Amino acid sequence: MRYQVVTLFPELVEAALGVGLLGKAVASGLVQLVCISPRQFATDKHHSVDDTPYGGGSGMVMSAEPISHALDALEAGRPEGAARAHRLLLTPQARAFDQASARRFAALPALTLICGRYEGVDERVRSLVDEEISLGDFVLNGGEIAALAIIEATARLLPGVIGNQQSLVEESHADGLLEYPQYTRPRVFRDQAVPDVLLSGDHARIARWRRQQALLRTRLARPDLFDKLKLSAQDRALLAELDGEVVR
Repeated sequence: MRYQVVTLFPELVEAALGVGLLGKAVASGLVQLVCISPRQFATDKHHSVDDTPYGGGSGMVMSAEPISHALDALEAGRPEGAARAHRLLLTPQARAFDQASARRFAALPALTLICGRYEGVDERVRSLVDEEISLGDFVLNGGEIAALAIIEATARLLPGVIGNQQSLVEESHADGLLEYPQYTRPRVFRDQAVPDVLLSGDHARIARWRRQQALLRTRLARPDLFDKLKLSAQDRALLAELDGEVVR
């Protein structure tokens, strides 16, 4: 997967992708990273990439021209035979990124992520992109943190990036549920003991308990996700069993 990031702070993105599993993925060639700054394409002596908004208002707006030239440069430098990168504009005005988006983006050969700053980007930049995406209903100082979140969420789905592929199947949001509770040593911590079922060695019982706990956790913590689930008869029985225990 090739990631191309249009950002005023390439060093921020490059530093984050130089450590941990993503750092190893970059070093091994599983992931390629190209960062480019619109400031390279500014035409004045101050290398300005922003200007005051038409119509007045506070703050500054990123200009369309330097961003457009940065995208053109990425296109000109595309490896021979490589597919054109899918262009994402990171903006709080778009629909929220989720695990389904991560899976969809991970299936693409290349992504270009455009990071805004200041009060945002000139509206005409939207005509240069394929899609707009948001990290959530909040505002950041710029799009770099959002870009890094999307890169990590998608790159970890690529074959070879995560050593244990089974962990991707069982984690939160993989099947619409939050993940079940996890424990490790010691067996008792501050009077809190590991549930006996996890010590039983009975893999069928453990799997049943984990499914039940995932259903319960999702229902309590994320009712919005729970309402979208298509529960099986077994899922309903597991929840009914828990509800019965509460009643008793």
